[in-house]
Amino acid sequence: MTDTARPASVLTIDKEELRGRIATVLDIDPAEVTDDAHFADDLEVDSLLALEITVRLEREYGVKLDEKELAAVTSLQATYDLLNRKLREQG
Repeated sequence: MTDTARPASVLTIDKEELRGRIATVLDIDPAEVTDDAHFADDLEVDSLLALEITVRLEREYGVKLDEKELAAVTSLQATYDLLNRKLREQG
């Protein structure tokens, strides 16, 4: 996996790839990052880890997430949905 931004023509992302990226930041097995596992409550994501996830996702997918959107990043599914919406808006 590279840290280069995806071209704007990419309108959807691979959920398993996203799961792996988040698991890498959290240094846990990707199987622990279930679709509905709450980042803070279930995976013990603190504000520093949340920021690291955000920065990596913005860089990787070429999107910018504002504070209101960041509040919605609470699980893999919510993150996946948000990133796909952002990519469609840019496309």
